[in-house]
Amino acid sequence: MGKQKKIAVTYPEGVYVAPQKSLFKYIITNKWLYLMLLPAVLYLLIFNYLPMFGIVIAFQDFNMVKGIFKSELIGFENFMLLFKEVRFYEVFRNSIVLSFYNLVFGFPMPVILAVLLNEIKQDFFKRFVQTVSYLPHFISWVVIAGMLMNYLATSNGLVNFVIEKLGGEKIPFLMSPKYFRGIMVVANIWKTTGWSSIVYLAAMSNLDQQVYEAALIDGANRFQRMRYITIPGIMSTIITVLILNMGSILNNGFEQVFMLQNTMNLEVSEVFETYTYKQGLMLGNFGYSTAVGLFKSVVSFVLVMGTNYVARKFGQKGLW
Repeated sequence: MGKQKKIAVTYPEGVYVAPQKSLFKYIITNKWLYLMLLPAVLYLLIFNYLPMFGIVIAFQDFNMVKGIFKSELIGFENFMLLFKEVRFYEVFRNSIVLSFYNLVFGFPMPVILAVLLNEIKQDFFKRFVQTVSYLPHFISWVVIAGMLMNYLATSNGLVNFVIEKLGGEKIPFLMSPKYFRGIMVVANIWKTTGWSSIVYLAAMSNLDQQVYEAALIDGANRFQRMRYITIPGIMSTIITVLILNMGSILNNGFEQVFMLQNTMNLEVSEVFETYTYKQGLMLGNFGYSTAVGLFKSVVSFVLVMGTNYVARKFGQKGLW
């Protein structure tokens, strides 16, 4: 048994030296807390860390029969093929553009909704709006895609019915590439805005209400209080969420894109998720599709590091 570490605490009556518990004893003392944490740790290990071993497939001529351990190593050939493939650059552009639209138009919406909800004083109406805005989060993208197909259908869709009644011509929304990105962004905003606003509402609940009262006494109107108190008060939370979102800048989601994808809009709807699905599971190019996924992960890591660096340079708190 090694010597027990001690912690010195100064009191007015003198100095009390308390022995520090070892890590093992600390875990035993708080065993129920660690037991509650265990499912989350197992989830991360099984679904986030163990699959990382599969990265080696990107450097192999992977064969399902031989498996990972016996497949031939080919170095960076999959990556060389990736950068020579013209289709890859089209997929990369589509992913960047769609993610950029979601970031520019989608990211501010939860902040705006949270700020507006924070100004509502009637509790019943506030809870009603919150509940209604949260509900789309629990609707599957498959269901949402079905709704969009019904509403935007050329023949008997509700939107085209209204357009036709107003004297306009029917628009093939789902068949036209120029409408695809707009539909995806609007659908994503509708589904995620209410749920994403929760974190900002939680941040606002910690703001000092005396500051609002002082501003009100000084004659600040509602918009001035939002601009100079609320938004600066949650700016650290906004920056943190932005940095985390930058890590998934190339993740546009598989279900929402794949369900609305067709041969007519393929030139703008083919993103990394659908591309790797087709290359890996449909064509059997497992090494190539893994290389594409690894490339996407590296780009996301660089964006997170860069965004965190820029945030700290502008005086904001980053993730580290």
